[in-house]
Amino acid sequence: MQLVRQNDKRARKQTLPVYATVAALALTAIVSGCASDDGDAVRPAPGQQPLKAPPARALDSYAHKLRVAQAQRAAAAKHWGLARTPLAAPRPPAKKPHIATRKGFEVRGQAHLPPVFTTVPTKEKVVFLTMDDGAEKDPALLRMMSELKIPYTAFLSDYLVKEDYGYFKKMQDRGVTLNNHTLNHRYLPGLSYEGQRREICGMQDVIRKHYGKRPQLFRPPYGNYNQDTLRAAKSCGIKAVPLWASEAFVDHMEWREWDRDLHPGDIILTHFRGREDWKGTMPDMIRRVMKTVTDKGYAVARLEDYL
Repeated sequence: MQLVRQNDKRARKQTLPVYATVAALALTAIVSGCASDDGDAVRPAPGQQPLKAPPARALDSYAHKLRVAQAQRAAAAKHWGLARTPLAAPRPPAKKPHIATRKGFEVRGQAHLPPVFTTVPTKEKVVFLTMDDGAEKDPALLRMMSELKIPYTAFLSDYLVKEDYGYFKKMQDRGVTLNNHTLNHRYLPGLSYEGQRREICGMQDVIRKHYGKRPQLFRPPYGNYNQDTLRAAKSCGIKAVPLWASEAFVDHMEWREWDRDLHPGDIILTHFRGREDWKGTMPDMIRRVMKTVTDKGYAVARLEDYL
């Protein structure tokens, strides 16, 4: 089974409710008379010690920090040539959504196997950016994503990663989760159960050795899998199998859904590629995907915060 895969003004508008709240709190404190004449204490009830005034100045400081953070993000967007400043993702859900296998993606015994999905259940206008394999190791990508504060998730194959484990350690140090994409990027349904297990469990061992932790997420090469794939993945400690709803290239997007559009919770796939494979660089690809995402009113969130 081959599975292919607003702007600054809007961002400023999103922060307006924060500033309005700050102003309203301060005004309420003054009008109601709960602040003392010197502005530092609240009038106590008889027999009680004076209380500090509501933290209007603290809220003012918080609003100022928001303005500074957004200004820095806008400056980074300009520096990296983005058409618009990326939208900030909302806070992660306190209760993570239930993840189930997408209809039509089931295999026999699916109820007891890791779920396979292309979209995370959420009403928020967020999408998730994922990158596969590890062929291109562009230092500019690390700087760009850090400065723009765009989260992403990596699915790595050892035959490519082993050329420079250090590059992906730098990525991990920047908060990126490194996940399993097998040792050698083989077509898994063509292998025996034991062959698939070697590919998946072997990559688990590589990631633990070099990055300290066995991942819980696995993506089969090409999106191809069968029951043995999921059984083997489960035996290796895999909890979920995220596929993708759309795929980003340096010059276009490819869509799975009939409406050729983004939807809340969609997973976007792209690859670690450079000019040898694309007509552009990794930063060029990020500019493309972020224009699509931001123009449609979406923010990029961290996948692991929802799983």
